[in-house]
Amino acid sequence: MTLTLTEVAEFRLRTFLQAASKEDNSAQRGIRVAVEDGGCSGYQYSLNIASTPRADDVVVEQGKLRIYIDSQSAPLLEGVVIDFVDSLLESGFKFSNPNATDTCGCGKSFQAGDCTPAGVPCS
Repeated sequence: MTLTLTEVAEFRLRTFLQAASKEDNSAQRGIRVAVEDGGCSGYQYSLNIASTPRADDVVVEQGKLRIYIDSQSAPLLEGVVIDFVDSLLESGFKFSNPNATDTCGCGKSFQAGDCTPAGVPCS
């Protein structure tokens, strides 16, 4: 499983987690990443703070940051790079997949991984 955070994204998330962990001193606190929805325009991702991993999560570490990946989303997150963008026009975390293509069964579509109706639902 290769999910990558840029240095800026990792620093931002690690700083936030350290501040949050001081309150309850949770040693397992990490970031949980999942694909929430998908279709011909691409995928929508979620990135949340998690106190502990779920039983079926894939657990990876980058630097000093624990990342919990939703097991069903793992194939769609392969190769994704998470960056942090801070500007007047945009702020927050940006997900990009250099392995994605724009051809799929529903005409012009975003594809990452298996191009099947289950992998890329056409809505």
